Formats: sequence, structure tokens, C-alpha cells
Amino acid sequence: MKANIINFVVFQAGWLACVLSAANGLPWVGVIVAAAAVALHFVLAANAAAELRLVLVALGIGAFFDSMLISTGWVSYPSGVLAPYFAPYWILAMWALFATTLNTSLAWVKKSLPLAAALGTVCGPLSFLAGQRLGGIELIEPAAALTALAGIWAVAMPILVLAARRSNGIDAVPAALRLGVVTLD
Repeated sequence: MKANIINFVVFQAGWLACVLSAANGLPWVGVIVAAAAVALHFVLAANAAAELRLVLVALGIGAFFDSMLISTGWVSYPSGVLAPYFAPYWILAMWALFATTLNTSLAWVKKSLPLAAALGTVCGPLSFLAGQRLGGIELIEPAAALTALAGIWAVAMPILVLAARRSNGIDAVPAALRLGVVTLD
């Protein structure tokens, strides 16, 4: 339980660091925070290779969907865009960071694909709205962007859940327990 709370807090801190640093023209700062969080996740995982596979799947999904959003002209990013029509690198760092929650603090979502789709439909767009309020992104066409985001996340979450079921490096005896970093109490 303690490990899930830590994972949730670390994810939220990494998300906030990515958005705020991008909003302030320093997207690399958030990427460093996210990379450190992902690296810590790998160190604490019972099977880091399985978790790496999950992160790579999330990066592929994120690169595809977020690049698609940019190409529609519905979403714009103030910083971190290295190539036209391609997702900014800090957004990809957030996808990697999000993958670290799928077998930990969000593991409960893996029980139901419809639940995953519903959660994605609601929380995906809400996350982008929060990112806009913090200045990390701009929804150029808000109605179209939010509708697209709901659809994207309704598809992405079940795919990520299936990937997490197949690449679960957490459910074995975690390295954190072997190292004494966390306990089961």
C-alpha cells in the first residue's frame, strides 16, 4: 500500500514538473524529473525489463496520439517541440511516467477494460484541461480537442491496461522489499 501511495505522489510531482517547466520554457527540467521517477521505478521493480517494455509501449502510443493531435491543429505546445507535427519530448516523458502507474497505483484498473476506457474518457481530457490552465498546452479548438482526447484516451487506456497485464514487473517480489526500502506493514 505504501509503495502505491509513493508511486501516486511521484507521478503527480513528475506530471506537475513537466507541465510547469514546459509552461515556463524549460521543458527539459520536467523531463529530468520524469526520467528520475521512471529510473526509480525500474530500480524498485521486481522485473525492470517487463516494466521497460510497458514504458516503451506507452511511449509509442503517446507519440502516435499526441502527434496526431498536433497535426489536427487542435492542440499547441509552447515549448519542447523538436519537429513540426510531432509530440513534444516532455509529453512523451509524461507518457513514460504514466506507464509506471499501471502496475502500481493504478493496478486496480486492470480488472476491467470497460472501466479503463471510462476512466480514460474522463480523466484524459481533464488532464489536458489542467495542463492548459497551468500554461503547458493550448487547446486551439477546445471542443474538438476535448472530444478527440476523450476518444483517444478511451482507446489508449484499455490498450495500456492490456500491455500492463502482459508486462507486469511489479507483482513478483519487489526489489524495494528485497532491499528493505518499503515494508508490507
